Amino acid sequence: MKKILENCRLYGIVDMGYTEPEQVEARTHALIDGGVRIIQLRAKGKELSQVKAWAVAMQAICRDRGAIFVLNDYPNMAAEIGADAVHVGQDGGSLADVRRIVGDGVLVGRSTHSLEQAKQAKAEGADYIGFGPLFPTGTKPGRASIGLADIAAAQEAAGEMPLFCIGGINGTTLPEVLKAGAKRVVIVSWLLQQADIAQTAQGVIRELR
Repeated sequence: MKKILENCRLYGIVDMGYTEPEQVEARTHALIDGGVRIIQLRAKGKELSQVKAWAVAMQAICRDRGAIFVLNDYPNMAAEIGADAVHVGQDGGSLADVRRIVGDGVLVGRSTHSLEQAKQAKAEGADYIGFGPLFPTGTKPGRASIGLADIAAAQEAAGEMPLFCIGGINGTTLPEVLKAGAKRVVIVSWLLQQADIAQTAQGVIRELR
């Protein structure tokens, strides 16, 4: 899984704020068709039984097609279903505690919102980090954006650990994010709302490379 992670440039999220339940599997396939090899399920505020059902379905698709499946939050559920990875926020406890739950074979990602938090996540042994939100985003309403100024420094601090910039990135803002030093990005709402998700993802990956 770490080898696949190293080669990932675009991180996809099936966010249930922008996805109907009947679209979960089709959108997972579309992202993979577009070249995305790391895909997260984000299902804030949903019934745990439904989150588990979506997660099991997505994990099966990702495993069959050579992609990493990430469950946002819920380390215990991630361990139960054998998820490839779990992603936790700043309020998700220590990464050591998360690893005790999921085991050493599961990738652990951490959301970070400042250069200092990025450094701390690396020190804690995160397998990758999300860095943002760079711009205001409807995916995280009310959260202040951090801008582009610290991207290069965060990349340097991360070293070989993959750092994915996130938050308000779309076809218009991507060029300036790359100009600021980003190597990897997460795109959520803009990508999910495209008429052809796979084709759009392919275009983004070409630009990232």
